[in-house]
Amino acid sequence: MTDPTQALSRLSPLLPLLARFIFAAVLLPYFWASAMTKLGDGIFGVLTPSVGAYAQIFPKAFEAVGYDVSKLGIFHWAVVTAGTWAEFVLPALIVLGLLTRLAALGMVGFIAVQSLTDLYGHGGIEHAATLGAWFDRLPDGVILDQRAFWVFTLAVLAVQGAGALSLDRLLFRSGAPAHPGDLRPAPEGPQSR
Repeated sequence: MTDPTQALSRLSPLLPLLARFIFAAVLLPYFWASAMTKLGDGIFGVLTPSVGAYAQIFPKAFEAVGYDVSKLGIFHWAVVTAGTWAEFVLPALIVLGLLTRLAALGMVGFIAVQSLTDLYGHGGIEHAATLGAWFDRLPDGVILDQRAFWVFTLAVLAVQGAGALSLDRLLFRSGAPAHPGDLRPAPEGPQSR
């Protein structure tokens, strides 16, 4: 008699592909739209963030200097510029399945910083609905509820990799398999020596 759960366990290699699909369908448009609001004018907009970028990432520091970007330092520019690039590059890497584990870990860090900025920089900590709460029957808290699902999706990719249909698998085929079940014995014969 066969165990029906064994058939389900054979589908586990599809989990990373499904996680990347969900990320592409739900979070890619969100992060890219957010990044677009941070670009400055013209072709060099990727190096000259918009005023809104500083307001989003450093709300209190920006307010303290009277919303004058020229009064902020190189540190602020570097963080805002790197954050903008990260919102474009890391999601693209995840969707393409390229350097997926590293990109997923980078996105987890990005989401942690984003959440802390939302809570303490923008005052979300003062609003119970923004923070949310676990085990409260309400699944719509922005930080604790929604972002927990985001991080879980990314954790699947960080642990399991991009899966079979990915640039990681294509480019790094000789690397370690994504799943222990992918281990196959080497072919026997003179060519294997």
